[in-house]
Amino acid sequence: MRTFFTVWGGQLVSVIGTSLTGFGLSIWVYVETGSVTKLALVSLAFAVPATAISPFAGALVDRWDRRIVMLAADTAAGLGSLAIALLFMADSLQLWHIYLVVAVGAIGNAFQSPAWMASIPLLVPKAQLGRANGMVQLNDGLSLVIAPVLAGILLAAFDLPGVLIVDLATFAVAVATLSVVRFPRPDEYPEAATGTIRGDAAAGWRWVKDRPGLFGLLWIFAAVNFTLAFINVLIFPLVLAFASEAAAGSVLSAAGIGAVVGSIAVSVWGGPQRRIRGLAISIGVGGLGALLSGVRASVPMIAASAFILMAIVPIANTASQVLWQLKVPPGIQGRVFAIRRMISSAIAPIAILASGPLADKVFEPLLAQGGALASSVGAVIGTGPGRGVGFMFVIAGLGTALLGLLVYALPRVRNIETELPDHVE
Repeated sequence: MRTFFTVWGGQLVSVIGTSLTGFGLSIWVYVETGSVTKLALVSLAFAVPATAISPFAGALVDRWDRRIVMLAADTAAGLGSLAIALLFMADSLQLWHIYLVVAVGAIGNAFQSPAWMASIPLLVPKAQLGRANGMVQLNDGLSLVIAPVLAGILLAAFDLPGVLIVDLATFAVAVATLSVVRFPRPDEYPEAATGTIRGDAAAGWRWVKDRPGLFGLLWIFAAVNFTLAFINVLIFPLVLAFASEAAAGSVLSAAGIGAVVGSIAVSVWGGPQRRIRGLAISIGVGGLGALLSGVRASVPMIAASAFILMAIVPIANTASQVLWQLKVPPGIQGRVFAIRRMISSAIAPIAILASGPLADKVFEPLLAQGGALASSVGAVIGTGPGRGVGFMFVIAGLGTALLGLLVYALPRVRNIETELPDHVE
């Protein structure tokens, strides 16, 4: 597993850098514009290109050396950060520059993510897949803990270029670690080889569609992503409506600590052995954590709810990822994982695009003092700035909890583990 640990370490550093830039750019856009809608467009600029390119990216990942794919993606992301830094220092940075660079980074990530996830079963024994995927989840958790604090320090001392320069250094570490290792090639899967990129992508789609349990699970995750997309976009406005930027950073740090705790637990434990049941419970509990975030305009309560939600996420993600790594032949995992990403993310941009207008034009007026819901919903969760966004959290959390019940209620989804064979020995 030496190769896995080497690449994992480089990706850990890179993910922290990426999160650092994401936090810094989000704060910069919101502070400069004061618009939830313009902040939401940053997320949309990432989601749309990633969704559109995913099937073709996955087909290419199965054809190419997955290590080289990851190297190219890290290099492209680093060049994007460099471009933003140079534009800022030249006093020429505009919103559309950020949207463009985010879109380019999304295309690179559409290649890197399936390449990395499809490489793990080639680098790690079957019995260790749960722990290895838990370590991958740990990267995200550590980035949530470290990035907000470090971004705050760098923004105060050096403004946005300081954040971006550190990000560039982290990409260099990721490129260096990938340069010194080699990945084994997966066995080919002749049934899905068509000779064309478009045909290979279509073959991956047919493979997933022909397995109703996995296909149904994809759509459930798409719905979860839809509800959680509101939370991702609106967490800053929820806190900044009544507290400081430092408070927003503390909430993200609490979420990151939760993700770290959950990831460490999975790395040691290996995740639930009955993975579908673990998924159902995790999604349900995570939804309740999201719901609690909107109940009160209280930084400690929002931070505690974020901790609960993010402590559950690594358990759900690890259970899901190991299922896919076991049930999909290694030779087509790149395109299947990319299609999985596409379907799971396809409806999230709708939530991202709608979140700003819904918050600004609908829910905030409804929960303003004297608003239409002030005497009903407002009597429970309060009224005033940010309470409309809080009500959106309540709705999103409740919807997510119900989706957890749906995982176990559908027979074909519930029986995936027994109906489909493992392809990893």
